[in-house]
Amino acid sequence: MNQHIILAATSGAAQHDEAMIHAETLADGEAVLHHPEPNALGIAPAGWVALAILVLLGIGIWKKVPGLLAGGLDKSIAEIRAQLEEARALRAEAEALRKEYADKIANAEKDAAAMIEHARHEAEAIVAKAEADTTEVIARREKMAEDKIAATERAAVADLRAKAASAAATAAQGLIRANHSAEADKALVDQAIAGI
Repeated sequence: MNQHIILAATSGAAQHDEAMIHAETLADGEAVLHHPEPNALGIAPAGWVALAILVLLGIGIWKKVPGLLAGGLDKSIAEIRAQLEEARALRAEAEALRKEYADKIANAEKDAAAMIEHARHEAEAIVAKAEADTTEVIARREKMAEDKIAATERAAVADLRAKAASAAATAAQGLIRANHSAEADKALVDQAIAGI
């Protein structure tokens, strides 16, 4: 039940067409007022906006703004590509350094393990040589002690023999002196000569 009511308000004869106000009655009884859009040179405001945009676009094309924008964008793209290439190069360099240091660490661990193994073998060899040398030294010293004991025994036996011989000679002299006279000695000497 929309009814259109046209109200006319005038403030003068010349403004009669411009001052026309439209009113619309809604179902609940309220009225909404509509003002007519102003026109300039017979063009509505939306037309003026479209015309202004077309003029701006025309000036932009005439002044080669798209070329400048494209050049600026191309320059930005080139800078970004250069930065990306530099970042790729830095990343590759960092990866190479990481790999190099990882290899060095792995080699250092292998070298350390080899050094430890070599040191263990050397220590075992030194211990074995020390044991062999100790056994050899002990055997040599035992031999020297046995030789010294044997030499001491021989010297003691020789000394005992010499003392026994000296004692026997002294005893024999004493017995000979006591039992033999000059005549008995002469008979013994003659007997020894005859036996030869």
